[in-house]
Amino acid sequence: MTRLPTFEQTVRPEWIDYNGHMSEAFYVLVFGHATDAMMDEVGLGPMYRERTGCSLYTVEAHVRYLEEVAEGASLAVRTRVLGAAGQKLRFVHEMRVGERLVATTELFALHVGAEGSVPFPEEVTERLAALVEEAPRWAGRAIAPVG
Repeated sequence: MTRLPTFEQTVRPEWIDYNGHMSEAFYVLVFGHATDAMMDEVGLGPMYRERTGCSLYTVEAHVRYLEEVAEGASLAVRTRVLGAAGQKLRFVHEMRVGERLVATTELFALHVGAEGSVPFPEEVTERLAALVEEAPRWAGRAIAPVG
């Protein structure tokens, strides 16, 4: 596997805010579902959690809301693994409507069990390593200071 499958979702009516566009919370919800899909692909899905008691926990996220999204829009989220080592994972999601990039998020997560953070199993480390891609230009940015 050299690239994760694209996660797809349609914008639901209840996700629309008082401005007539998808509310910011639902961008994050869709990104969360894309993270779940990535976890399934690399062997960290529900059966893994039941068997080991371990899971992936997001400890930092940076979301960029780039364009408004309307009800009924077909979202496609591409996930890129940027790095994995020990118990740490850095990855990004890019949300598109057609060719338009409408939102991105960069995430840092830890593999956690009952005793705190623990290294990924060897087979998961190998799957993640096979997926590592170059970071997009927008990754690694901080929020600009005001003033």
